Amino acid sequence: MPAAHRTVVVMRHAQAEPAGATDVARALTARGRADATAAGAWLASRAVRPDVALVSAAVRTQETWAAVASGAGWSLDPSLDRGLYSAGPDTALDLVRALSDDVASVMLVGHNPTMAYLAALLDDGEGDPAATAHLTAGFPTCSLALFSYDASWADLDAGRARLVAFHVARA
Repeated sequence: MPAAHRTVVVMRHAQAEPAGATDVARALTARGRADATAAGAWLASRAVRPDVALVSAAVRTQETWAAVASGAGWSLDPSLDRGLYSAGPDTALDLVRALSDDVASVMLVGHNPTMAYLAALLDDGEGDPAATAHLTAGFPTCSLALFSYDASWADLDAGRARLVAFHVARA
């Protein structure tokens, strides 16, 4: 099978309220909603349009996805995953590896430290130097790491994706 160009977006949820009935139930702040909408606009400006959105089932990640999709003008329904809430980077990577090769672009919306670790894990070190510098400096709320990958999803592994851009969305 010939290699196909694929896009991976790794995103940490936007700013959430400091407390909720449970941690999973924490909602976004007004700033978080605005920042996530700005993240969607940034992705749209780069012509990113995921075929699949893997989103933690926590309230703040679902709300982040909804605002990102709104800001980008997407109507894609997310695939909510309860396990992504507490998943480590290897488990998150396994979710991507399970994708059909018909999928050209995937976006993961989750929590730290997993999203930061996943982005660092994927990075082949050959991408945009400024993006790499930002990625290694931290992964604050509403961070997006945009990767390019040119093989089957099943073969995605550590150091196999090229960091194209890194962005911290702020409204």
